[in-house]
Amino acid sequence: MMRPALLAATAMTVLTLATAGCASSVTGWIVQTRNHQGDLALRHYNYADASVAYQLALKVDAGNEHARAGLVAVQVQIAEAEFAASHFDDAIAALRIAAKYSPEDERVAGLHSEIEQAEIKRDIVVSNYPAYRETGASLLRAYGQLKLNSDAVALSIRRFSYTYDTSTLSKAIRDSYDLTDELTRDTNRLVQFRQLVESGVPESTKSAENLAPPASLLPLP
Repeated sequence: MMRPALLAATAMTVLTLATAGCASSVTGWIVQTRNHQGDLALRHYNYADASVAYQLALKVDAGNEHARAGLVAVQVQIAEAEFAASHFDDAIAALRIAAKYSPEDERVAGLHSEIEQAEIKRDIVVSNYPAYRETGASLLRAYGQLKLNSDAVALSIRRFSYTYDTSTLSKAIRDSYDLTDELTRDTNRLVQFRQLVESGVPESTKSAENLAPPASLLPLP
């Protein structure tokens, strides 16, 4: 018959092993659940929620490779989006999180370097031509209008395919000539825009009170 002291010690050992196994099972379940949430969010391009999910998984198991790889991929996506929006500080912050879990990742290092170079170039552009943003937006609107006008020409041609009315082709030709003239004007503006951001506004056009874009650039249609 097992003595009471030995029986108590055996029971304590069994309880400890069972508790440890249960804790390990719970930890694994939490990590698996968080990774699944991250994967699901990533598939739906919800990078913010995916990042949170993977980071929560790593809080429980810092060495989990799935969570690490997922978080790095998500943070790169976030950084690229912030970079495209000219939010350089936010992009760098996103990359810092990625670098924490993958210090040697070439994607992270490469994007970080590209953003730093863009910051330098932006400072040069701002110094040369402070109104670059407004003029660039106007150029985008102008080229957007060109697409609409081009679509109108194509519509006239398609209309001829079932009406057989040559007047629709005449309209397409007139609109196409107008489109060519617009494209030439916008191309000239684009060339001048590049000159301004590279070299700055000529001294002869600067005003002591206000640095305004040249009249040939603004307003644009």
